[in-house]
Amino acid sequence: MAILQSIKGFKDILPGETELWQAIEEEAKSIFRHFGFREIRLPLLEKTELFARSIGESTDIVEKEMYTFQDRGGDLLTMRPEATAGIVRAYLQHKLYARDAVHKFYTIGPMFRRERPQKGRYRQFSQINAEIFGQASPYADAQLILLLVRLMTVLGVSDAEPHINSLGCPQCRPAFRDALTSFLEGISDALCSDCQRRRVTNPLRVLDCKVPGCREATTGAPALKDYLCSECRDHFDTVRRALEDQGVTYTVDDRLVRGLDYYVRTTFEIQTGALGAQNAIAGGGRYDGLAGALGGPDIPATGFAIGLDRLAEIVGTLRRPALPHPTLFIAALGDQARHQAFAWLSRLNTAGIAADMEFGDKSLKSQMKRADKLGASHVLIVGEQELEQGAVTLRDMTSREQTDIPVDTVADRLMKQFLNTGG
Repeated sequence: MAILQSIKGFKDILPGETELWQAIEEEAKSIFRHFGFREIRLPLLEKTELFARSIGESTDIVEKEMYTFQDRGGDLLTMRPEATAGIVRAYLQHKLYARDAVHKFYTIGPMFRRERPQKGRYRQFSQINAEIFGQASPYADAQLILLLVRLMTVLGVSDAEPHINSLGCPQCRPAFRDALTSFLEGISDALCSDCQRRRVTNPLRVLDCKVPGCREATTGAPALKDYLCSECRDHFDTVRRALEDQGVTYTVDDRLVRGLDYYVRTTFEIQTGALGAQNAIAGGGRYDGLAGALGGPDIPATGFAIGLDRLAEIVGTLRRPALPHPTLFIAALGDQARHQAFAWLSRLNTAGIAADMEFGDKSLKSQMKRADKLGASHVLIVGEQELEQGAVTLRDMTSREQTDIPVDTVADRLMKQFLNTGG
């Protein structure tokens, strides 16, 4: 019988990788705390209507990529393809704006999209998300970009560069959309099949297409920055000036648009050359109208998402996380010795000391090899003979020095030694 395999596009994160993910998450959480963000945890399933109303029915995500099903009660449910809509839903449902509209949230967890799996992109993928509610100021956008730059610096991603653009607002974007639509009509024969559809349903997405023929054909397309109203232009100029004042190097990218309908004004990505064509490891922007579109008050908001799978691939090439290993390994020989060793092990583990032992009936040589493989700094050797004589042996695996310890003082001695050394 063949061994069952995981679903295509769904990846196991194995020990050795999980430590790297944990290290990245802990760095992110630390920086979030410094910047005043608090964690929010959301369900994996939401009503499909939430994403249709927020992301937009004409987007690739809603049209082709969502995992959607009808449950036994007849409700149409979707496994979340992104986090922002769910965070806004929670913010509105629980009236978190009632006391103070300003909130800073972050969340870390899996998302689901049925798209073509490729390097750094899976059908179940993880994101680190951050959102700021109640701040219309361009400085909120700038702070998110600075936070991302800080995280990439801490993680050692040295070639990460912010790309920024402005998508305008409902007042100034229609004129740009009309100009772009007219331009795309003239080059429609040169566009790929997806962009043939997008030029009618979501023309801005054509600018973001990675197909070389489409990128060449759209050279000379109208630029959003030339259509901004004075308020959007001032907003974007303030973001740029704030980044420059903090020494952040960035690129203004006329092709940078977002695939979700709710974005306005500032949009940004963190790009790196480490993953080839899939060069974006984080992206976000402002979505001032989303709360109102979901039935709440008009509350400005801005946020970003980091692709944790992609980021882990990059960081994994730069450093190896410290793998956990026991401070102490107990090598027990015989049933009585194993029983006593398990009692000591349980007390040490409960006290917070990283210790391990062999539960089976293995030779001393085999157990010493295992202790060495696990990277234990010390081994406690206990057998029937040691118990009868009233003393066991503690071996330092680095210096090879051995110390005899009276049986009745073993637990206290080990607790004192390894708690004091951070074991």
